[in-house]
Amino acid sequence: MDALITAAGRALAAGDPLGALNRIALRSDAPALALRGIAMAQLGDLDLAKALLRRAARAFSPREHRARARCIVAEAEIALVSRDLGWPEEALQRARKTLERVGDTVNAAYARYLSARHLLLIGRLDEAEHALDALDLRLLPLQAQAGCEMVVAGIAMRRVEARKARAALDRAAAAARQAGIPALVSEVETAERALEAPAARLVTSKRETLLQLDQVETLFAANTLVVDACRHVIRSEGKLIGLESRPVLFALARALAEAWPSDVSREVLVAKAFRGRVADESHRARLRVEIGRLRALLGHHARLRATDAGFVLTVPEGRDVAVLAQPVEDSHADVLALLADGEAWSSAALALALGVSSRTVQRALERLREEEKVRSFGRGRACRWVVPTLPGFPTNLLLPAKITDG
Repeated sequence: MDALITAAGRALAAGDPLGALNRIALRSDAPALALRGIAMAQLGDLDLAKALLRRAARAFSPREHRARARCIVAEAEIALVSRDLGWPEEALQRARKTLERVGDTVNAAYARYLSARHLLLIGRLDEAEHALDALDLRLLPLQAQAGCEMVVAGIAMRRVEARKARAALDRAAAAARQAGIPALVSEVETAERALEAPAARLVTSKRETLLQLDQVETLFAANTLVVDACRHVIRSEGKLIGLESRPVLFALARALAEAWPSDVSREVLVAKAFRGRVADESHRARLRVEIGRLRALLGHHARLRATDAGFVLTVPEGRDVAVLAQPVEDSHADVLALLADGEAWSSAALALALGVSSRTVQRALERLREEEKVRSFGRGRACRWVVPTLPGFPTNLLLPAKITDG
């Protein structure tokens, strides 16, 4: 590799894409095309960056396995930044194995780090953590070490492990400052602000209180039955009762928990669960059936007792009941929570991350656009969605995460 290519590579590693382009902008050989692609990615022209990297991959000879694999890794990183979550993960894994086979441990480690980032974005936390466990951070440059620590923090925040997240962000901040890249320092600071922002709203019969993530963690560890309206589960004694696909039962549980220790009338329960204005005999019969189903799901964690007016939720003596809700209720808050990272998302990527259909996401985006909460640019498959100003209420409790028993 000649001196100009080496100097351009060092400039890119230091976060100086213009310095790299000054050395190789007029060259069209394969190494120069690859470095130009990385430089354009750092400058934000992702479409041109992808085109240059693909040209570079084709320009390298079939025997230059390492160079081709490095181009694939760079393209995978661009796909992550542009939130192209449908980019083939298998291609990145093949590139990583190629790099390991030829002894390029640094770039192989970087590929594993990118895989962990991708898994975090789509909520596959256990797999992301496994990818990081297999990674030796000492192999990575400082900026990638900071990125790995931010992935660790992201996993911890989605699992409501505030102390672990804060420790990871402290390490990320130290690595970012040592790397001396302003954009990376700013990214870590943004993550730190997200950790300190209100994560949820605690609702009891007496008051409502905004909670930070560490306070939510404390609440989950307390002797409290929590109806979690952020994840649509009931939390009790370290166990989870999932109601994500049972909205009627969840509406009943929430209404009863918000009124605890008082009872809730049948009319109110019908309105909450079935959206009925009048509790006629058919509604009352259905209510009895749904209450029976909820009673069976709660088991020993809580009991539902009929009263003259309606039903009341009871728990063993010494326990409390609370509802954990979004800081501000919004039917599409999960979409806004993903867009709050400041990146431009496609509707397909949002659907993949949330585990819903593209049509569901498109309907949500159209409504949010009508409310002037999001805006779009580009057309067709190039259409991307962003928030005009970062909303203050989307919380990491709304981000994709597979919930398992603690």
